[in-house]
Amino acid sequence: MTEWQKSNWRSLPRVQMPDYTDASALNAVEAQLSKYPPLVFAGEARRLKSQLAAAGRGEAFMLQGGDCAEAFDQFSANAIRDTFKVMLQMAMVLTFGAKVPVVKVGRMAGQFAKPRSAPTEVIDGLELPSYRGDIINDLAFTPEARIPNPNKMLQAYTQAAATLNLLRAFSTGGYADVHQVHQWTLGFTEGEKAAKYRDMSNRIQDALDFIKAAGVTGDQAHTLHTVEFYTSHESLLLEYEEALCRQDSTSGKWLAGSGHMIWIGDRTRQPDGAHVEFARGVLNPVGLKCGPTTTAEDLKVLMAKLNPANEEGKLTLIARFGAGKVAENLPRLIKAVQEEGAKVTWVCDPMHGNTIKSASGYKTRPFDSVLREVREFFAVHEAEGTIPGGVHFEMTGLDVTECTGGVREVTDEDLSDRYHTACDPRLNASQSLELAFLVAEELVARREHAAAVANG
Repeated sequence: MTEWQKSNWRSLPRVQMPDYTDASALNAVEAQLSKYPPLVFAGEARRLKSQLAAAGRGEAFMLQGGDCAEAFDQFSANAIRDTFKVMLQMAMVLTFGAKVPVVKVGRMAGQFAKPRSAPTEVIDGLELPSYRGDIINDLAFTPEARIPNPNKMLQAYTQAAATLNLLRAFSTGGYADVHQVHQWTLGFTEGEKAAKYRDMSNRIQDALDFIKAAGVTGDQAHTLHTVEFYTSHESLLLEYEEALCRQDSTSGKWLAGSGHMIWIGDRTRQPDGAHVEFARGVLNPVGLKCGPTTTAEDLKVLMAKLNPANEEGKLTLIARFGAGKVAENLPRLIKAVQEEGAKVTWVCDPMHGNTIKSASGYKTRPFDSVLREVREFFAVHEAEGTIPGGVHFEMTGLDVTECTGGVREVTDEDLSDRYHTACDPRLNASQSLELAFLVAEELVARREHAAAVANG
């Protein structure tokens, strides 16, 4: 394999990327970005890698969540706060269920580009290039709006930097105090339809009361007031990724400075393609989406390319099949991993395989289908004797109506009320927290079952 350079991807086949019409403007933006500070640092990426390694061994559990695609016009401190808040609530519930630390990774501060199923779209007879996310072009359906604009990368960088600044402040400034987080969660369980989650919530409260009564102080108390929170995104726009790629002065290795973790999508995982080439050379943990069309042979090649040293925590396999399709697809990929002796962390993405068009015409995801895929993911891992290392959700802290179901019973008719996503439907705050309770119940049941088996 040739020595890796951050620009090697440019000579390889590329998909899901724009063709910029103004080369000089693109070059100017790339030159400017290359002078900017990286958004994240090598030590942070290494720390996340070690925590994902723990998740792969069953000693931690990963919660990855956030926007389908971050939008410039929806950017606000309140929106960041609300998503961060819900993820903290979900993490607390999952920590109680899994009885291990939860690794919190947001789809934030970089999730600006989106792959599309077709390069163009037609409305009322007019065919235009598809909207590919705010870092590339605009949602408005006009010829001018759909022209890829390299200057949008600079705006994306600015928004990502501001988002990270606020997330770091929230993580260490007292907002993440575990007692406050639980008080937020108690508010959710007060509703009549959420009463079934009150028992677990009360048990969490008992645990917190015990910690307080035990007089936990010093470093131990510090961990109750702060959290580690990481960012991730699909590394789709490689001009942006290369411009922010930096050499780590400590190790001499290269860091994708755009986010703590990057992933390769189901549409961009060609073993000899540009996206795999870029991701194979960075020290960051890398995610790989695995769908129904992922073959065992492709997976073996990709694992060898993306993690040649077979390093724990380096490669996370994000399974996305759709409810009812996990049992026929996941076992063969688990077998491929075992045959190679590969060290990976398995994570379930129950969102992307469960998108449907509702009777009202909106693209949506039924809550029950999302939950069903998570349960199937756990069941397969239990049958195979392997470790389910985490979950990956498209969600928001906002009170949107984009996915149907949940205790608030969002219906097809409700979708038009607050359907704000520019791309895929997201779980709202209530649905996200409810899902965390249900996944926690699943973790508790499987842990108790394993203990019963071990005790004969």
